[in-house]
Amino acid sequence: MLIRIVRMTFKPEAVSAFLENFEKNKDFIRNFPGCQHLELWQDHSEKNIFLTYSHWKSEEALNMYRDSELFKSVWSFTKTLFSEKPQAFSTKKLQEVES
Repeated sequence: MLIRIVRMTFKPEAVSAFLENFEKNKDFIRNFPGCQHLELWQDHSEKNIFLTYSHWKSEEALNMYRDSELFKSVWSFTKTLFSEKPQAFSTKKLQEVES
């Protein structure tokens, strides 16, 4: 499993457009083949910073999504709303510590 985290900083006036577009597309993204989990997070202090947290079956599955028309349409709209360059991280879980 691959965990993908993407940190995005939006122009403050563009936050509502981002949220509307995410709402419209979240089920399509979540149900894309290979996507096993999807969350949207908002920074606690900086209300124009959001992160997507997703689980993918494999790097190949993520790349298939990134090559899809769905991703191209969502990303082409989203990137017009940024105030800073986004940061993306592909990770894997090594441990989960429970109490």
